[in-house]
Amino acid sequence: MKVAIIMGSKSDWPVVQKAANLLTDFGVEIEKRIISAHSTPVQAEEFAKNAEANGIDVIIAAAGKAAHLAGVLAAGTPLPVIGIPMKSSTMDGLDSLLSVVQMPKGVPVATVAIDGAENAALLAIQMMGLKYPELRQAMKDYKKKMEEDIVKLDEEFQEE
Repeated sequence: MKVAIIMGSKSDWPVVQKAANLLTDFGVEIEKRIISAHSTPVQAEEFAKNAEANGIDVIIAAAGKAAHLAGVLAAGTPLPVIGIPMKSSTMDGLDSLLSVVQMPKGVPVATVAIDGAENAALLAIQMMGLKYPELRQAMKDYKKKMEEDIVKLDEEFQEE
């Protein structure tokens, strides 16, 4: 069980680290890299082409502004790619969101919210749950605990 987390810049790490932490909590191995669709396109192509052979199950790609990283990786691999549009100084990340979500036919990228690292990790876990029953069960347990926490919070709130 392995997820690659690819960032366009090291400045993305404080947000993307939340995905890495959550994946680690679920027992998923991570490989983290800084690869730019624009500055290192050859490395992006090579990474995508070899990801499956390197044991990766899902790729999470985080980039801001033009945010082409997820699409470039998706073009070169049969693996699922989840794009995290990063909030940037330009348009508060709307430009990134539109870049990641507007993929051409035949090159799908699952897209989460701007800076939505935790949901990217959870979506990767759900995808891998199709192959790994222990992850599917861990996700069921996670959702059950989330429900229990909200019910408890509601009960405490009603008592105030």
